[in-house]
Amino acid sequence: MTDYGQDLQFGIFPSPDAASADLVLELSEAADVAGLDLVTIQDHPYQAKHLDTWTLLSVIAARTTSVRVAPNVANLPLRPPVVLARSVATLDLLSGGRVELGLGTGAFFDAIVAAGGTRLTPGESIESLTEAIEVIRAVWAGEGGPTVRVEGKHHRVVGLHPGPAPAHPVEIWLGAYKPRMLRLTGRSADGWLPSMGYAAPDTLGGLNRTIDDAAAKAGRDPASIRRLYNIHGRFGSGGGMLQGSPREWAEQLAELTLTEGMSTYILAVKSLDQVQRFAHEVAPAVRELVDDERARRAAGPSQTAAVEVREQDAGAPDAATRHTTGSLTAEPLTAEPFTEAVAPRAHSGAGAHLVEVHDGLRAELTRLRDIVEQVVAGEEQAHRARNAINELTMRQNNWTLGAYCAQYCRFVTGHHGLEDRSVFPHLRRSDPALTPVLDRLESEHLVIHDVLEQLDEALVGLVSGASGTTELKRVVDVLSSTLLEHLAYEEAELVTALDRHGFY
Repeated sequence: MTDYGQDLQFGIFPSPDAASADLVLELSEAADVAGLDLVTIQDHPYQAKHLDTWTLLSVIAARTTSVRVAPNVANLPLRPPVVLARSVATLDLLSGGRVELGLGTGAFFDAIVAAGGTRLTPGESIESLTEAIEVIRAVWAGEGGPTVRVEGKHHRVVGLHPGPAPAHPVEIWLGAYKPRMLRLTGRSADGWLPSMGYAAPDTLGGLNRTIDDAAAKAGRDPASIRRLYNIHGRFGSGGGMLQGSPREWAEQLAELTLTEGMSTYILAVKSLDQVQRFAHEVAPAVRELVDDERARRAAGPSQTAAVEVREQDAGAPDAATRHTTGSLTAEPLTAEPFTEAVAPRAHSGAGAHLVEVHDGLRAELTRLRDIVEQVVAGEEQAHRARNAINELTMRQNNWTLGAYCAQYCRFVTGHHGLEDRSVFPHLRRSDPALTPVLDRLESEHLVIHDVLEQLDEALVGLVSGASGTTELKRVVDVLSSTLLEHLAYEEAELVTALDRHGFY
C-alpha cells in the first residue's frame, strides 16, 4: 500500500473534435471557472477530424486565467523535440507559467508514416524518446545555458543556442505501460500519465513498483514523480469503477490515492454537467477523504486504537466511523448538490458579482504585500516571491471587467458565446452617460498593467542585485494605492449601472 503524499489535482480531457470546437472551449473555460487544475488535449496530428493540439492549447490558455494546459500526450514522431521544446516554452511564457508537457512515443505507426513520420520499433521508440527528453531539457536551459549538443541515433542537435527558457520548471509526464517505458519514467520523467483504458486500477500497484525501482536505482526519490491518471466514467447508480454517485466516485479515487499513490485525476468529459459535478462534488470530497486518512495515519496507532468502530444493522460502517484500518469509509459529505446553471437575468444583482471579484483582488493584494514584506525582512528568497506573484489572478488578468464577465457569462449560460471585453461596450450602448467613466476605467487598466510590470522589474533587480528593497517597497506602495483607488471608483460608478443593465 503506497501513498506518496502528493497534493491532489483534478483536470479534464475533452476530445478536440473540429466539429465541436466551441464545445471544447466552453468545457475548458468551465473547468477554469470551477477551479480545476488542468485542461489536457490528446495529440494525433494525423487525425483529420481533430483540431491541432498546440493551436488549441494556445487558445485555451488565452481564454482562461488559472487552469494549466498540457498535451495528453504529445506525439513525438510528428513533433520534433527542438520545435516542441520551444512551443512549450513560448506558451508557458505567454500564459504566465501554465503549461506542462505530456509526452509519448506514438502508437499508431501506420498513421504516423502516412503523415510523414518514421516507423520505429518499440525499442527504437524508447531510444528516440530518451534522446528527445535530453534535447528538450537542454533547450529549456535558456539564454546563458550550454550549447545544445545531443548526437543521438534518432535526434542529432549540434551547436544550437538554447532558449527561450519557460516561465516555470515545466514537468515532463510520460504515457507509459510496458517495463522499458516505465523504467524510463522512473529514471527521467517528472510524472507518469497512464489511461484507465490501458492500465486498469488493479494493475497500478505493479506498474508503480517498476517506476519506483528504476527511480531508486537512478538515485531519485520515487515520491518526486507525480502519478497522474486519465479516467472515464458516468454518474449514475450502477456498480463498478466510476459508475455510481459522486460520493462513490470520491471514495474510489481516494482509495487509489491512499493505496496506489495516484494523485492527479483527469476526466474525459463531453458536457458541462460532467465538468461541474467533477469539480464541485467529486474533487472536494476526494480531498476531504484523503486529508482525513493522512491525518489519521500521521497520528499513529495510539490514536487509531481510540476510534470506536460501530456497525449498523446491515454491517456497514456507521456514519460516525471515519477511516478504520483495512478499509476506506467516510462521513457523508455536506457539499451542495449540483444544479444545472441558469442564465441570470439582466437585473439579477450583477453589481454584487463585481464586488465579489474585487474582494478577491483585494485579498490577493494583501497576499502580495505579505510576500514582499517577507522578502524585505529576509525571510524568503526574492526569486520565490516572484514566482508566487506571477501566480496571482491579478497578474494573469488583463484588467478588464469584460474578461471576467466573459468567463462568468459563458459559465452560467453555456452556449451564450459572449466575447471577451463585451461588458464595457454593452454599458456604453445601454447608458451613453457612462462613457467618461468607462474611458477612465480603461485607461486605469493600462496604468495598473504598467505598475505590475514595474513590480516584476523591481523583483528581478532585487534578485540580480541591480536594485534593493527600497525600489521594491516603492512600487508595491504605488500598486496598492492605484489598485485600491481603481476598485473603489469602479464599484462606486458601475455597481448600480450593472444592476440596472446587467452584464450583457
